[in-house]
Amino acid sequence: MGKTIQMVVFDWAGTTVDYGSSAPAEVFNRVFRAGGMCFSKEEINRPMGMEKKAHIREMLSSKIGTEQWEKIHGRAWTDADVEHLYQTFEGELFQVVTAYSTPIPGVVETVMTLREQGIKIGSTTGYTSQMMEQVIPRAAELGYQADCVVTPDVTGASRPTPFMLFECMRRLNVYPPQAVVKVGDTVVDILEGKNAGTWTVGILTGSNLLGLTQQEYEDMAADELERRKQQAAERYREAGADFVIDSICELPAVIAEINHRMEEAQA
Repeated sequence: MGKTIQMVVFDWAGTTVDYGSSAPAEVFNRVFRAGGMCFSKEEINRPMGMEKKAHIREMLSSKIGTEQWEKIHGRAWTDADVEHLYQTFEGELFQVVTAYSTPIPGVVETVMTLREQGIKIGSTTGYTSQMMEQVIPRAAELGYQADCVVTPDVTGASRPTPFMLFECMRRLNVYPPQAVVKVGDTVVDILEGKNAGTWTVGILTGSNLLGLTQQEYEDMAADELERRKQQAAERYREAGADFVIDSICELPAVIAEINHRMEEAQA
């Protein structure tokens, strides 16, 4: 093993399903607004890809989160507050997540191409296993299925740690890490891959990092869209991404390039 790519590990929301990672972003917005707190879309999206309780903690720890909480409650937030917000978030997400499980354009065809090359399809996510029980069947009905799905509650560790990715490798019997490509739509996806020692690819179209719904993407002026894509690409590269692609459809070409590089290095 290791002479060519054996497995691709995808993220879910914003990478393979749920264009723009809209479901968690919408629910975070709803939950915080119900408590009198207001965050911009960018502030909500910044920690995306993390386990959701860690995401809430990250938002509350921010300057704006801390200030708003103390103004409303007259005290600092506690772990009990995080737990309460998380339970509300989880309940709300359960109501909507199935509706946001449609594969992003190009995913079904790209995964089929990879499978034809004998590449295994792993996946990691910031969702819990219970949330994924809602997502997996709907995505499968619409043509996308992974060979394994690893969630933070299974490993006890979320991104940016590499342990969910390592669990994919263990379950599908793929090693070393250089035989694996991690593909995602957030900075923590890239960090997960870097920490595991795999190749890493950031996707722009449909991504949380770009932060646009499909309608917003289609309606945006070409120069503004290009500017935003360049900003997102830069954030991926700062995190250490080996490749940044516009669409998931470009992934087979990237894997061919990686295989070529590895063959040259071994020559």
